[in-house]
Amino acid sequence: MSTHPVIQAVTDRLVERSAPTRAAYLARIRTAREQALTGPARAGLACGNLAHGFAAAEPEVKRELQVLGRQAKPNVAIVTSYNDMLSAHQPYGAYPPLLKQAVVRAGGLAQVAGGVPAMCDGITQGRDGMQLSLFSRDVIAMSAAVALSHDMFDGVLMLGVCDKIVPGLMIGALSFGHLPTVFVPAGPMRSGLPNGEKARVRQRYAEGRADREELLAAEAASYHSAGTCTFYGTANSNQLVMEVLGLHLPGASFTNPDTDLRDALSRAAAARVTELALAQEAVPIGELVDERAVVNACVALLASGGSTNHTLHLVAIARAAGIALTWADFADLSAAVPLLARIYPNGEADVNHFHAAGGVGFLVRTLLSAGLLHEDVLTVMGRGLSRYMTEPRLASEPGAGLGATATQPGVVWVDGPAMSGDLEVLRPVEAPFSPDGGLRVLHGPLGTAVIKTSAVKPQHQVVTAPALVFDDQADLLAAFADGALDGRDFVAVVRYQGPAANGMPELHKLTPALGALQDRGQRVAIVTDGRMSGASGKVPAAIHVTPEAALGGPLARVRSGDVVTVDAVAGTLSIAVDPAELDRRPSTGRAPLGGEWTGTGRELFAAFRASVGSADTGASVFPLIAAQEAPVVA
Repeated sequence: MSTHPVIQAVTDRLVERSAPTRAAYLARIRTAREQALTGPARAGLACGNLAHGFAAAEPEVKRELQVLGRQAKPNVAIVTSYNDMLSAHQPYGAYPPLLKQAVVRAGGLAQVAGGVPAMCDGITQGRDGMQLSLFSRDVIAMSAAVALSHDMFDGVLMLGVCDKIVPGLMIGALSFGHLPTVFVPAGPMRSGLPNGEKARVRQRYAEGRADREELLAAEAASYHSAGTCTFYGTANSNQLVMEVLGLHLPGASFTNPDTDLRDALSRAAAARVTELALAQEAVPIGELVDERAVVNACVALLASGGSTNHTLHLVAIARAAGIALTWADFADLSAAVPLLARIYPNGEADVNHFHAAGGVGFLVRTLLSAGLLHEDVLTVMGRGLSRYMTEPRLASEPGAGLGATATQPGVVWVDGPAMSGDLEVLRPVEAPFSPDGGLRVLHGPLGTAVIKTSAVKPQHQVVTAPALVFDDQADLLAAFADGALDGRDFVAVVRYQGPAANGMPELHKLTPALGALQDRGQRVAIVTDGRMSGASGKVPAAIHVTPEAALGGPLARVRSGDVVTVDAVAGTLSIAVDPAELDRRPSTGRAPLGGEWTGTGRELFAAFRASVGSADTGASVFPLIAAQEAPVVA
């Protein structure tokens, strides 16, 4: 199947736009790769440096780390985001010994190079800590770079799952783009209370029709064990995207924790990165993540109705590889890519149901069959994305399969399903849920925004109503509690929530209140320069508005009563105010001043507020750099 013309056109445009920055990036990592091919990275260390690097190692590892010639074994870095508060990351506590042993069996050595922070957006929703969430992505990238900066490592295993952690690890890994790198997921928790029922209890609580005891019982029945939350938010979007990028092993993303197959996949990932580090023709991550791979990631996100947060994260990841991805690329791809999955909040199923229906393997198969994905890409399993149309199985006996031990079977891959196991959850390209993708870009006099349409019913995709302006989400919730929003149509303009204002927090806590009003028959929408959770759904939300209010964007001049239209069908974000008048208006409201943005550690991130880029460039503090030039900030 030839590549779809829109997919090819976007890819060609991306290659052309990125030429100077991608060339500069490749020149840098290829120089480092040439050096790596002369021997292990640690060979360049002075004796004192190297002795520090192996001082605490086990005796056999210590001896092997002192071998520096052609017989030297590669040393694999394990970069972990383990903590036991975050359910998705709790399984990682047991991973380092398992991974180390698998690397040794495959002919290498391994050390835990470092840890990175991992915060839970579910815990911080609606709280001051949420204002650190997006900034934590870049902190994670820097932490990963610190871990890899010791010149001790020849390959990398990245352990991360959740919202900012995987993008941060990706950005950090791409700074060491000359190294072969495999990402190791931990898998979703088993299905608990259905996500739709949990959302209904939340809405009843917001309306005062359920008490805290009922709400907590519902939340605890939904989030009930180790593993990723089962809705299709940013964490699970991360997993699907990483698999389609070719950085997971095929079928690894949604295998549950605490299963024999999960352990075998983790051992197999360790064995595979060791094989790559031993190979002269290894696939370094910086070569693997090219323009075609980035387009594949966008297509998979759109076809599955994934998280809006990836309009930030994929842009930032691409820029870390010298690739200038834009929201216009997303918009053009979305017009050509059909919606093929219904996973909560875009449907009733969770990620376990998606996996059982055929999961990533079937999604890749059907998209490839229509020319909507590039097949000729590099992956950690070799060249060709068709390798990801397979499903992992435990080998039939111990000692067989990738990652096997003398007493445990490893992993083998079999052909994935040719048909969906549940057409209510996952469909082929020929019979999509919608002819276009789940994300759209809006343009207009209020700026440029992103809207997730996959969970919004058609009758709610165009809303025209008077604006109600809020400078803090708490003010909107207070108005709802007081009954001030009852019986009226409105567009909630929640501003001063952008990256430079207060770190661009998610405003998911507004969803139950606005959803309750919508269910009463009111026409409601939200316009904000902040973010909504990947779990947000049915209320139309024009988010990530850029330029943001804190930097003089038009939202700062919107007044309550101005008629605003959010039109996801036409792709517009408009206001019934003469443009000249809107420009003349003085700004009202403001972002918190430095002395006000304190507590919960926020004051430590003041430098991020001062230097962060715009939402459409990834909301990152890292610039896109061309060869021998000043950083390209815009």
